[in-house]
Amino acid sequence: MKFPRTLPYFAFLATLPMLLALGLGAHSADTHAGQPGAVRKIALAEDSQGEFVNFGEWKEVTGFIDQMVEKHGFDKAELQAILAQVKYAEAAIELIKPAPPGRLKNWQAYRARFVEPIRVNAGVQFWNDYAGDLEHAEIQYGVPAEIIVGIIGVETVYGRNTGNFRVLDALTTLAFDYPNTPTRIARMDFFRGELENVLLYARESGIDPWSLTGSYAGAIGWPQFMPGSIRAYAVDFDQDGKIDLRNSPADAIGSVAHYLTMHGWRRGYPIVFPATIAPSTGSDQRWTSFIGQGLQAKYTFDALASAGVVPAPQVPADLLYGLVDLQNGTEATEYWLGTDNFFAITLYNRSFFYAMSVIELGRTVSAMRNR
Repeated sequence: MKFPRTLPYFAFLATLPMLLALGLGAHSADTHAGQPGAVRKIALAEDSQGEFVNFGEWKEVTGFIDQMVEKHGFDKAELQAILAQVKYAEAAIELIKPAPPGRLKNWQAYRARFVEPIRVNAGVQFWNDYAGDLEHAEIQYGVPAEIIVGIIGVETVYGRNTGNFRVLDALTTLAFDYPNTPTRIARMDFFRGELENVLLYARESGIDPWSLTGSYAGAIGWPQFMPGSIRAYAVDFDQDGKIDLRNSPADAIGSVAHYLTMHGWRRGYPIVFPATIAPSTGSDQRWTSFIGQGLQAKYTFDALASAGVVPAPQVPADLLYGLVDLQNGTEATEYWLGTDNFFAITLYNRSFFYAMSVIELGRTVSAMRNR
């Protein structure tokens, strides 16, 4: 199947709110949004056109083309022609690099970037406009409307900031020249898989791959799905015969809900509860063994309590939890108990800060809407 010969287009340049949508999304890519240095990243994101390099001359790219031909039946000459147009996305390389060491994490500063008046007001309008779709998604998938609203708001300010990188530029650059980090090989494998997926997605959908723009990591549309997530989890929620996360808020709503259910969301479960550390623990630091133990709820109420974690009074004693630490720079760390549903959100973006900002934005929008 040939790709349509339409002209590529470019999404609008992101302005100040771009710092709130720098590569978040259902992609398991590196997560740096909201870290110090985000203002520098805004400038890089706006300068995303890149420089021409002949990727077709790279040995690894030639091997990738041969694999796509053998594995998926692509036309070799056509793929060569497509990749010959790719520009090297230097801005994507800079944006994907880990933040410099030594900077303190600050949950309250991170939260303030997402739970703020412009985003909250836009969330109220979005909820009002698509209340029927949100209710339908909640009934079908069991994901509350406020969580869906929170995710789409954090990701793209309800479609305002979907990214201006050409996805083929970003993915090709990261797939074959990822920065020199300890995870370089694994990350290049990941992005080569996403490059494979975006080419398959374009062929399956009958769209020009050059029409796809997104984040510096290649995430696409209102909910910022990576191509592999689009192919695996996106749904035609408006039932118009196609899946379109760029232009259909209904498809974005249904796809977010479906993604969460496929990653552990449990209908009717609570999400997260506040907790504290008992001041009497003294030298007994057993509670620290529950920190940094992965993105899952696996500890009993009794085990946490016996180690000095003090749950809020309303916490159900018959569920499993994970201990969530939200560092606040030089101020006291906040502690929370997350259920399976909290950790389902972290599998959308692997960050406690991200999950809590989604929850709090959704709750704030809901409260504002119901005034």
